[in-house]
Amino acid sequence: QVHLVESGGGLVQAGDSLRLSCTASGRTISRHAMGWFRQAPGKEREFVAGISWSGSDTYYTNSVKGRFTISRDNAKNTMYLQMNSLEPEDTADYYCAARGRQYAPAVVLSREYAYWGQGTQVAVSS
Repeated sequence: QVHLVESGGGLVQAGDSLRLSCTASGRTISRHAMGWFRQAPGKEREFVAGISWSGSDTYYTNSVKGRFTISRDNAKNTMYLQMNSLEPEDTADYYCAARGRQYAPAVVLSREYAYWGQGTQVAVSS
């Protein structure tokens, strides 16, 4: 079983930066693709960014391209989301997730991810 814990959320102003971390325990996630999702109040959970198990391939939703960077350190069993130029529209609970099958690709569909963290809140004021 994989246990994921997010950290790094907070309240910031528009234009500021935050770095979210997602640390796995229980067993290694070094062979599992991972992703970041977010859910704003009253909205459905949406894909933000994904990364392959090796870290060589990354994917972003259009609204965060050029502002967010996903990365991972498999030696530390940790994934990151560097968020720059934050906008009020980025306000949401952010969740990290891992694919259940080793070497499966990162995908945008949340139902394809087997493991989820509890979420960390990001609030961006204008």
